[in-house]
Amino acid sequence: MKKVLELLKNNLVPIMFIIICAISIPISGFSTSYILNELMSRLGRNAFLILSLLIPIMAGMGLNFGMTLGAMAGEIALILVYDWQIWGIPNLILSCIISIPISVVLGWFCGKMLNLAKNREMVTSYIISYFMNGIYILVVLYLMGSVIPIKHSDLLLARGYGIRNAVNLTTSRQCLDNAISFKIGGIKIPVLTLIIIFLMCLFIVWFRKTKLGQDMRAVGQDMEVAREAGIDVEKTRIIAMIMSTVMAGFGMVIYLQNLGTIETYSSHSNVGMFAIAALLVGGASVDKASIGNVFVGVVLFHTLFIVAPTVATKITGDSMIGEYFRVFVSYAVITIALIMYEIKKRRQKSDAGRLLAEAQQNKEENK
Repeated sequence: MKKVLELLKNNLVPIMFIIICAISIPISGFSTSYILNELMSRLGRNAFLILSLLIPIMAGMGLNFGMTLGAMAGEIALILVYDWQIWGIPNLILSCIISIPISVVLGWFCGKMLNLAKNREMVTSYIISYFMNGIYILVVLYLMGSVIPIKHSDLLLARGYGIRNAVNLTTSRQCLDNAISFKIGGIKIPVLTLIIIFLMCLFIVWFRKTKLGQDMRAVGQDMEVAREAGIDVEKTRIIAMIMSTVMAGFGMVIYLQNLGTIETYSSHSNVGMFAIAALLVGGASVDKASIGNVFVGVVLFHTLFIVAPTVATKITGDSMIGEYFRVFVSYAVITIALIMYEIKKRRQKSDAGRLLAEAQQNKEENK
């Protein structure tokens, strides 16, 4: 019984979502094939972005809200490649290559800042993402077309500089998803996208076994012990942040090719929030996350995203409530997960203190 209660307590968030989805799916009236088709599309769209969160967690840096910086790098790269009129798979490959140096610089900056804010990484990365959003807007709204050459006027605002609110990627839309795909029972399987995600999973599994991966795990467990073992803690944390940011840049390119449109000033704004919420829904915590948590989170979190507007319409008559509910759920999941983590952390400290006191008492009694 105690093990069952412990299991329920450790998986409270996934269990809550399973219950909510089990209630919502029948009310929505959607067919199983429709939901599975949407889930498969969202899995290909979001999984790579969520996987980019695992490296910083392994290095003890918590949930990387700074992954938004990588998303911005991916957007800038896509806009530049679109202007060069390169389409299809070459568009995506070149966009990923161009995003790398931008992501490295942004990841290095974020890592340096987080080294100055140890044990406050999550809130610091959240604020950094807001700060860099201002720089991003400066680049796309004022520098592109005036300082950074943009050849095609259909990308620019009427004044002659600054990128339009939406960039249509019709010529590259779902080119990765459609490159190798087939249907089973009306459900589209984007084989090439899934292969790339699978290779990313293999890379993470392999990376954890490398010297650098082991160093990151050691830093994540205890920075002082890692430092005494000869590990350069600050450098290791910066590398973790750079890797996460580069992966997020790749993930954003995959994400936007699936959508087929870049919302220039807002596409990246909720990417980090939704990715982190999905990871937490999958059963991850601030200090522990696995590849399994990524896929469980995508299924549960996005199932709710699919059915929520329709369920809200049927219950209240207003579909907008479903949209608000999805945003509310995202923030609520993160809040609950952080509260549970803090409670667990304090309980562990309390238990450690109690055991130490008992050991000292036994030592005095033996004297």
